This record gives sequence, structure tokens and C-alpha cells, in this order.
Amino acid sequence: MGRSIVVAVDGGEESIHALTWCLQNIVVVGTTADEASSDSGGSVTGDTVVLLYARPSPSVYPAMDGSGYLFSSDIIASMDNYSKHLADAVTKKAKMVCSSYPNLKVEIKVQNGDPRDVICEMVDKLGADMLVMGSHGYGPLKRAFIGSVSSYCAQNVKCPVLIVKKPKN
Repeated sequence: MGRSIVVAVDGGEESIHALTWCLQNIVVVGTTADEASSDSGGSVTGDTVVLLYARPSPSVYPAMDGSGYLFSSDIIASMDNYSKHLADAVTKKAKMVCSSYPNLKVEIKVQNGDPRDVICEMVDKLGADMLVMGSHGYGPLKRAFIGSVSSYCAQNVKCPVLIVKKPKN
């Protein structure tokens, strides 16, 4: 039986690089029925890649911000619509990267929430065999202020975590 490999995608070059690296070096692609019958007589079940996008939770805005600007329901709906379109674009781009592997099983999951929590919860919920994610390569100071999603996940998920760094050109 194939493995379940969760790949966290966020639209950045780092996550697409991690996905590409994973497809080239980790994933075992299943064979078609014709290929299986001509091989050793049995069907090979390949891995399943789960593309996971953590969509920021819809923000709750006060009726008026500090400068006296009033947020209308149209503006809030527009921001939510943008977030949905961004999620669609990110997952479509990642799915396109996977399309060069025709027998690869790909699932797409989009969840609302903080990426740290969403990734850890989904990896556990899906019973993933591996988590693959890119690294933005923040320095220690920036990481101290904004945190590192990959470091958090590496410490908190129960499966192996592969953090792929994009080479600097």
C-alpha cells in the first residue's frame, strides 16, 4: 500500500520547489493496469500526495478602525473572496506541477486557520506518513519575531518531516 505524503503549499517559490523536489526524489508513482500486468504480475500501489493549503481565517473587523474608517460588508466580502481566489490559484499551480506524473494520486485540502495549526492538525487527521514543506530561509532575528512554520511543524507532528531549502542562485 502506498504512503500518504502531505505537501504544504503556500504559493511561494519555496513550497513549489519543495513539491517538485518531493515528486522527483520521494514519491513512488503507481502503475497503470497495463504496466502492472506486463511487469512482475502484480499491481503497484503508488503514493498519494496531499496538497495542503492553509487559508488565513476570515478576520473579524470592528465596525470602525482606529482612524474612523468604517468597514462595509462589501469590503469584508471582497477580502474573503480574494482569499478564496488565492487558495484556488495556489492549489491549481501545485496541481499543475503534479500533472507531469500522470499516475500520481493527488488530493487537495484547503483549511482555514493559522498555517502551523492547520498543517499539524491535518497531518495527524490524515495519518500522513510524511510531511514535506519548503523553507523561506529566514534568519534567526526574523524567525524570532515571526516564527517559523516549518520549525513548529517539525517539533509538533508525529510523522517524519522533510524541510526542503531552495538553493540560492
